[in-house]
Amino acid sequence: MEEKLIQRLESAVTRLEALSFSGGSAGDDAPLDPSVLAFQNLIGQYVARVSAAAEKIGGQVLDITKIVEEAFAAQKDLIVKVKQHKKPDNAGLVEFLKPLNDVITKANKLTEGRRSDFFNHLKSAADSLSALAWIAYTGKDCGMSMPIAHVEESWQMAEFYNNKILVEYKTKDPNHVEWAKAIKELYLPGLREYVKSFYPLGPVWSPTGTAVTAAPSKPKAPAPGAPAPPPAPSASLFSSETSQASSSRPKQGMAAVFQEINSGKPVTSGLRKVTDDMKTKNHADRTGVVGTQEKERHTSAPAVSKVGPPKFELQMGRKWAVENQIGKKDLVISECDAKQSVYVYGCKDSVLQIQGKVNNITIDKCTKMGVVFQDVVAAFEIVNCNRVEVQCQGSAPTVSIDNTAGCQFYLSKDALSASITTAKSSEVNILVPGAEPDGDWGEHALPEQFIHVYKDGRFETTPVSHSAGG
Repeated sequence: MEEKLIQRLESAVTRLEALSFSGGSAGDDAPLDPSVLAFQNLIGQYVARVSAAAEKIGGQVLDITKIVEEAFAAQKDLIVKVKQHKKPDNAGLVEFLKPLNDVITKANKLTEGRRSDFFNHLKSAADSLSALAWIAYTGKDCGMSMPIAHVEESWQMAEFYNNKILVEYKTKDPNHVEWAKAIKELYLPGLREYVKSFYPLGPVWSPTGTAVTAAPSKPKAPAPGAPAPPPAPSASLFSSETSQASSSRPKQGMAAVFQEINSGKPVTSGLRKVTDDMKTKNHADRTGVVGTQEKERHTSAPAVSKVGPPKFELQMGRKWAVENQIGKKDLVISECDAKQSVYVYGCKDSVLQIQGKVNNITIDKCTKMGVVFQDVVAAFEIVNCNRVEVQCQGSAPTVSIDNTAGCQFYLSKDALSASITTAKSSEVNILVPGAEPDGDWGEHALPEQFIHVYKDGRFETTPVSHSAGG
């Protein structure tokens, strides 16, 4: 250990001497800057632990982990370049961040298409990479949270999927549990403490460095005699347009950049347009008489409810309406207060994050819906839902689950005293944190069967216990 330290010191002294003789600039010293060396240590300590766990698992988990390695290597290169360049304008910043953006895009592509058995691993890793966007912070008016807060907020969405890994593999495979714990510690405390130590107010650019300029575009010349083609719409993730799922005011600059990075694809890409031939009123064989066979078919078939237009808006300053969102994994309510309520209706295969305290939250007629929230003043209600997952990161005095099949509810330590009421519901599991900070989550299945015994003039009811926790 001492020999390695001596070798590193000798190497550093040799390079400093070479620079002094060659007249090297301060920018040439960037790789030896304490912040760069500390980030290299972060990679060696935390990223290496994630990689070691992924090697034991293999497959897609190893693939996404290699992209995580690539992303942190790209971040290290950007930290070096910060020491060598002047603070760029927005166009220059887009070009500066392109290597990191390309890696994040690659990670997001692995989560698309047919869902694999390791979807939670892929989403946890891909969503976590947005934490590396702290380096894009340029000041309080840039639309981003400050670097430390940005890292913490970015991990919150990834943690939703990370917790699912811990629960699923708790008793199945310790390698997956180790991977999930390692990737969390990579960001908390790893990256958070690094940013806190070196860049709590954002990257420190070199006042004497070279300028970062945007790469000039090279449009192809049109064929002779042919009219000039219209300009193609930009497919870059560095767009200043905001997602329709954003709850805050329209953002500009780098806030829009990383809002697009998190989404991975346009907001409306999952919606299908209803063509004229799909409308019942245009069917040529439509008549006013219903035949016997047709009547029987309609009687036996389940009723199909009409899906209304998607909504994501604050109504009358009091109620957030999130309705008919299909396949949206990046819904975020970031500007809310304790006087507002949140009503989620008719959503499917989507994830909503509520950043801040609200009065109450209601989830109604949703399927495969995930909700991550901070605090509620009154109650969190789930009604008429199928397969929902909820994570409370703060406090919730009351939780109500009614007519719901399949519910996973994660309680934080501050919410363990919550009063939970269930009615006409099945497969309701409550997960509580372990006694130790790094302990496993304890899973408790709430009873859905009861024994009623007539005794002393009245019925005594006792639940049939299904508790899987300890």
